[in-house]
Amino acid sequence: MFQQNNIRKDGNSSVVPGLCQLFTVPKLATGNSVQLDRSLTGYLKCNLAVPWNLYAKKWVKRFYYKYLGRKGEAPFQAAAKVFAPALPFQKGDRVRVRSVGDINSTLDPFSELKGCAFLPVMHQYCDTEQRIFKVMKRFVDERDYRPKKTKGIILLENIVCDGTPLYGECDRCCFLFWREEWLEKI
Repeated sequence: MFQQNNIRKDGNSSVVPGLCQLFTVPKLATGNSVQLDRSLTGYLKCNLAVPWNLYAKKWVKRFYYKYLGRKGEAPFQAAAKVFAPALPFQKGDRVRVRSVGDINSTLDPFSELKGCAFLPVMHQYCDTEQRIFKVMKRFVDERDYRPKKTKGIILLENIVCDGTPLYGECDRCCFLFWREEWLEKI
């Protein structure tokens, strides 16, 4: 378990056991890194990402799914049911990441399946064999620092994000989230 240093008013620090280091992440930054040269489109994407993801996307998705609810099951939902695993995955299992075509057939128009985004950087791992690092049950959402329950999310060994084309390189090495429908046991 991580420990957090607290600076008291008298200048001494104390360690509070049991707290997560995640809450200190905003304080770790010493400034902004050098931005990549971007086009106007890239600049707008970066500056509108937070309002889009926190506010607008939620309402667009609600409207979209409400409209779909009147029309019955969407094709991507049917495809996801076909790929649902018969047996639960466990740590250490060998799996094959499905092909890009199979995964794309399970994605909604927002490139997500049950809220989990399939990122362009994940394409390179399609049709490869991997080992399961962990089956997730909980995680801390960094947007609001609250623990969230999850089901059907898998972490694969040594598959981490190293940045995005839009924001550039990142040294944090966050695990990429994989839906169980995108994997098959070997």
